[in-house]
Amino acid sequence: MAVSDLVLLEADHTRFSGVLDRLRRDANAKVVFLIDKNGQQLASSGDLSGLDPTSLASLTAGNVAATDGLAKLLGEREFSILFHEGEHDNLHINIVAGKAILVVLFDEHSSLGLVRLRVKKATGELAVIVDEIVSRSQSARAGAGSHLAPFAEITDEDIDALFN
Repeated sequence: MAVSDLVLLEADHTRFSGVLDRLRRDANAKVVFLIDKNGQQLASSGDLSGLDPTSLASLTAGNVAATDGLAKLLGEREFSILFHEGEHDNLHINIVAGKAILVVLFDEHSSLGLVRLRVKKATGELAVIVDEIVSRSQSARAGAGSHLAPFAEITDEDIDALFN
């Protein structure tokens, strides 16, 4: 079940944002955001001006999907951490609970070691939230299925008989 198949409540977004705000501050990062594996942004922290967050999220999801393909070719389940070093900015990408992607954009004011340390803690906190959302969504689907069961027995013939 992908995160995009789940129902995120405002409280979930608030919890995600709290973790991302703390991570951005503790890792001295410029921008931190959480996306689903389809490239939909779930939450962010930092100044996104000058960035196209939609493109960045989509390209990051594509990058993770391509890397998943590489991992499978090499017999790995996944590569859960990706790092891209640029001349001025760096990207640290981490898979969260197999369902979401954490992206940290940082520059020379931070270091890869600090980012990795802070991301490890934040990923655990985000995974708990994602798992709770998955559990809640599965329960809601199961409950909805039981409410729909009486209607599953109605056939087209029953409907025709009712209106004829």
